[in-house]
Amino acid sequence: MQNKRSIYLSVMMAAAMATACSDETSQPLSWEIGEGTTIDYPEDYFAGGELGTTANNSSTAFKQPTLAVENAGMVTAFNEGEYLFENDFNTNTSGAFQGLGPVYVRPGCLYCHPGYGHGARQNSYSANLQRNGYLLVIYDKKTNAYIRSVAGMPQTGAVKPFKAPIDESQIQIAWNHYTDEWGNRFDDGETYELTYPEVTIPHAAYYAPVYVQRDGKDVEIAAADYDENIGIRLESTIGIYGTGLLDAISDEDITAQWKAESPYVTLNPSLWDQTTDNWKSYYSNSLQGDGTKYVRRYTYALSRGPVLDGAGANAIWNITNVNRPDRRYHYLDLAGKYYAEQSSKDPEVQAGFTEYINRIDPEKKHPEWHTGNLEQDIKTYLTSKSLDAEMTTEQYKNLMIWHRGLAVPAARNTTTEDFKAGKELFSKMGCATCHRPSWTTGSDEIHDPNLLFTNADMPRYPYQKIWPYTDMVQHRLFMKNDIRTGWCRTTPLWGRGLASKCGSGTERLHDCRARNVIEAIMWHGCTQEGGKSDAYESVKKFRQLTKKERDQVVFFIESI
Repeated sequence: MQNKRSIYLSVMMAAAMATACSDETSQPLSWEIGEGTTIDYPEDYFAGGELGTTANNSSTAFKQPTLAVENAGMVTAFNEGEYLFENDFNTNTSGAFQGLGPVYVRPGCLYCHPGYGHGARQNSYSANLQRNGYLLVIYDKKTNAYIRSVAGMPQTGAVKPFKAPIDESQIQIAWNHYTDEWGNRFDDGETYELTYPEVTIPHAAYYAPVYVQRDGKDVEIAAADYDENIGIRLESTIGIYGTGLLDAISDEDITAQWKAESPYVTLNPSLWDQTTDNWKSYYSNSLQGDGTKYVRRYTYALSRGPVLDGAGANAIWNITNVNRPDRRYHYLDLAGKYYAEQSSKDPEVQAGFTEYINRIDPEKKHPEWHTGNLEQDIKTYLTSKSLDAEMTTEQYKNLMIWHRGLAVPAARNTTTEDFKAGKELFSKMGCATCHRPSWTTGSDEIHDPNLLFTNADMPRYPYQKIWPYTDMVQHRLFMKNDIRTGWCRTTPLWGRGLASKCGSGTERLHDCRARNVIEAIMWHGCTQEGGKSDAYESVKKFRQLTKKERDQVVFFIESI
C-alpha cells in the first residue's frame, strides 16, 4: 500500500508506540501490523474506515479527530466542542459554562465518560464522583415504564435553594455473587467469578411523592407499597468515540439487519412487528422538530434516533440542565409538575428563592417570576418554556462537531496468529451474529430532528467500511438483575481494549458487572429470569475451547 495514507499512518504509529511503551499498567499487547510502505494493512485494521480511524494507540486514543474533521476544516470547532465537554458547568449567569441547575445529574460530561470511554464500576453513588458513569433507572415493576415523579435520568444534585429530587446519601449499591449453571468453572479447572449490582433507594429518599402511570392516569405509590411496585437498576455510559460513524449507517441498512434476524430470534415486540417484519416504533421529535420518523439506533433501550438528537445531544441539556435556544425549559420530571409543585410549597425553597431569581434574572425580563407570590413564582419559573438560553447555538454546534468527529482507534495485532485464530473462533462460535463485525456507511446525509444542522455543518463519513462489532439490534441475555425490560442493544466492541490506557472504565456490560472479557462472555450464558440468553449456545461453544483458544478469543476482542 504505497500511498500517502499508509505513510502517514506509519509515522503516526511510530509516535504512538513511543508514547505507549512507558505505560506499564496497560496490557502487554503488541503493535505488529507490518511496515506500512510495503505491506497492505488488513482490512479490519481500519476500524472506523479511512475517514474515521486514528493510528494513535496512546492514552489519548479515544480523543482524536477524524480525517473527515480535518478535511472539512472543522478542527477549531472540534477543539472548542472538546473544551465544552471537558469542563464543569457552574451557577454563573454568564460565560461559557454558565447555567448549571436548578437540579442536575452531573456538573459536567467527564464524570460519566472518563477518558471519553465507558463509565467505571462503583460501590457508591454521587453526582460529583469522578468516573461514575451510572445513571439510575427507576421504573414501575408492573409496566416497566419509568416512574413519573423523577426525570428519566434521575437527578441527585441541586443548586440552592432547590433540593435534589433524590437524596443520594440514601442510595446504596451492593455487589452480590452469582453462580452459573457450570459452577463458575471451565472443564479444565479454570475458574471465574460473577457479580451483579443491587441498588436500593428508600421511599424516604424522594423529594416529591412517588407516582407511576397506570391506564393513562398517574397513581401515587405509598411507602407501604413502594418495594412491591418500584424497581431500580443501574446503567453505565459507553464510549462516545465513533458515534458519528454509527450515525452514517443508513436507516435502510439497519432495517435490513432487523429483518435478517427476525426469522431466527425473538425481537423486541414493542419496537418490531415480526408478523409484518417492520418497525412498530420509530424515533421522532415533534417538540423541536417536525416529527419525521427515524430508525432507532442509540442507547441500550434504543430510545434515540440520529446522533444530532441522540444521547450526547440530549445529555448536554438534561445532565447539567443547561438550556439552549432549542430547549428553553428545565429537565425536571417526566410528568412535568411534581418537582415544581413540591418545591413551590417548600418553606426553605421559598425563603431563598427571591435571592436566587434576582441573580438569575436581575433585570426582571421575566416579570412573571417576580410577582411576590412565592409559591406561584417558584412554580412558574420551574415550569417555564421561555427560559433565557445559557448555551448558544454556536457552542452547541461545536459540541456536536466534536461529538460526531471523534475517531475510532485502529485495531491492534491484526497480523498476529493469535488475532487471526481468535477472530475465526469468534465467528465459529456465533458471536459475530450479534456482534456483526462490519458495516458500510451510506451517503451520510445529515439528519437532525432538532432542525438546526445540515450537511455543511458536520463532518461526514460516506461509503466507509467500518468495524464496530454490533448489529444495532436489541437482544436478551436474561441475566440476574437484568437491564430494565430485558432488552439491550448490542454494544460496539471497537476500541475497548484501550480502555485501561485511556483511563476509562475497563468493565463491560450495561452495569459494569463484568470486570473482564471472560466475565462478560460468561454472563451471556444465562438461563435466569424467565428465559434463555440469545447467546447461550455461543457460550456453550466457548466452554468447549481449550485454555489457549479462550485466550485467543479474549486477545482478539481486546485488539479490535
